Amino acid sequence: MASAKAYASDVAFTPSVKSVQARKGSRHGYARMEERGSWATRITPELAGFIEAQTSVFLATANLEGQPYIQHRGGPPGFLRVLDDQTIGFVDFTGNRQFITQGNLADNPRAHLFLIDYAHQRRIKIWGEARVVEGDAELTEKLMPGGYRARPEQVILFTLSAWDANCPQHIPQRFEAADVAATLAERDERIRALEAALNRLHGSPVAGFSGEASDASEEVKKSS
Repeated sequence: MASAKAYASDVAFTPSVKSVQARKGSRHGYARMEERGSWATRITPELAGFIEAQTSVFLATANLEGQPYIQHRGGPPGFLRVLDDQTIGFVDFTGNRQFITQGNLADNPRAHLFLIDYAHQRRIKIWGEARVVEGDAELTEKLMPGGYRARPEQVILFTLSAWDANCPQHIPQRFEAADVAATLAERDERIRALEAALNRLHGSPVAGFSGEASDASEEVKKSS
């Protein structure tokens, strides 16, 4: 278990990190942040909504030698489930069966979740501890996304200790293919509706135009 920290942000701001901050001029600002309460240690309703809307997450672990490893996990919106104000759960689907993350967590439970929403240019960093739950059919069924074609291997439960939001600077704006397809379908339907309206308009006389044309023809005949 991690030792108690003076501030929640100490999970990342080690003495070495604070030394660099002091040397490069940012320590004063972060010290003021710490005095105001530091980073949040609970999942707020807004954060829960953000988490459960994501289709992708990066999970970082490290082995006993300190070698880090980052693994990507994805699924439909809702595959990441907020179980309470400190716990996130998700099904670990069958993959290449290297089990690096599971082995790392067996030796070192400290973990990190990195979530990035390219469309809205937001990113969230979450520190905590994770554990693998094997053989719990009830929990697996509870967390398994409905109708998703993947085979569950086990469940990962992540206990949050602190989280922070990054600024949107330098995040490229990208969109989900499904969202783009839906937007294009709406556009195409609108175009079809406008084309149908134009065809109906062109297929019938414009109000007042035909009558005026006939009167003009009669005047020409009388004068000739």
